[in-house]
Amino acid sequence: MNSTMNLPTNQVVTLDSREVAQMTNQAHKELLRTIRKYTSILTSAKLRSLDFFIPSDYEDSKHEVRPCYLITKKGCEMIGAKLRGDRGTVFVAQYVSKFNSVPVPAEMADAQFPVPKTYAEALRLAADTAERNERLRIDNEVKTQKIAEYEPKISYLDRILNSHDALTVSQVAADYGMSAIELNQVLRDEHIQRKVNGQWLLYRAHMHKGWTKSKTHRYFHTNGDQGVAVSTRWTQKGRLAIHQILEARGIYALMDQEALNV
Repeated sequence: MNSTMNLPTNQVVTLDSREVAQMTNQAHKELLRTIRKYTSILTSAKLRSLDFFIPSDYEDSKHEVRPCYLITKKGCEMIGAKLRGDRGTVFVAQYVSKFNSVPVPAEMADAQFPVPKTYAEALRLAADTAERNERLRIDNEVKTQKIAEYEPKISYLDRILNSHDALTVSQVAADYGMSAIELNQVLRDEHIQRKVNGQWLLYRAHMHKGWTKSKTHRYFHTNGDQGVAVSTRWTQKGRLAIHQILEARGIYALMDQEALNV
């Protein structure tokens, strides 16, 4: 891929996420997953994610529209902060070189980098620059702290989003320190499901939301007669719905509780 630097009308210089994926030696879909995680954290922390990652798209070789991001220098700094060793050093050198290679419009250069005309102005500029850099350093530390605080909270959501397996109610309940009986009762009280002939079934309003899958098991009675049992498994969509219901009740996944107790 050719190097692509973008300078939108608002004069924000960005790098295409496809190129950043190549620079960081990872698949583009993996970088998109990371960026979406960061934007979720930033939004939860009431920070402006567009200062870091700007949603965009592109047309692939099959003429299909695919998602991507335009990544600002701040966004590159956030990505680079998570890279370790030589990989991180090389990426920082690459994105700094690319951003510095973009010509800055004269009006922006004049506004951002005023040329001092006297010794006093030079001293004032040096002091202002030092003060601005210190504010940026503190601001970055605060953002890093907020990200560290929010990461544990979304980690269970990440597990759900990264898993496409359908799980039994016992498996889902265990993630919250509950039994299958307790979780089924909560879902009954929330009018999500009801018991019919010994089997839990969704109410009609939820039947077509893709929350569950039914699995049929055949078995034999002691007298040799064959029987059929139907078990319900919760899909990714269903587990997300359960997660929202339980959090609204103040019930959190075990892996999230440590962050809440800090």
